[in-house]
Amino acid sequence: MLGAVKVYSATRPRENIFDYPVWTLVLNGQSRDYAVLGSRQQGKGLIATLAGVSDRDSAMALRGHEIRVPRQQLPAAEPGEVYWADLQGLEVINVDGSRLGVVTGLMETGANDVLVVDGDRERLIPYVPDRHVLEVDLTAGQLRVDWDPEF
Repeated sequence: MLGAVKVYSATRPRENIFDYPVWTLVLNGQSRDYAVLGSRQQGKGLIATLAGVSDRDSAMALRGHEIRVPRQQLPAAEPGEVYWADLQGLEVINVDGSRLGVVTGLMETGANDVLVVDGDRERLIPYVPDRHVLEVDLTAGQLRVDWDPEF
């Protein structure tokens, strides 16, 4: 299929990325929306055909782009759940009131997800609700944690 692109999906399960009819592809701060015309699994990979991507060269030009889905396409988060994108940029406050930094990313590991927090130094804090992550307050832009600041 000419113009088809290989896709890395962070959705769970990964083929759920095909549930969204429009993707925003982002690279170096530049973004563009693409309608998804077709999709399929190929072995362990995912393949999509996008509007306006009609040949191999135009497909190769999209290599390295991040796939985003317009927020209005996402289902509402269940009570007690948040989207990763909502955590990025939150100020991380420890139980003793000290500021540890700001969430700049998240990593998926086998055991649990991990917050990447940049402050006076980078900290990796396991995203374990009711143990390390005590409260997520999206309105206040804060995430309260129980974490040894020396770690």
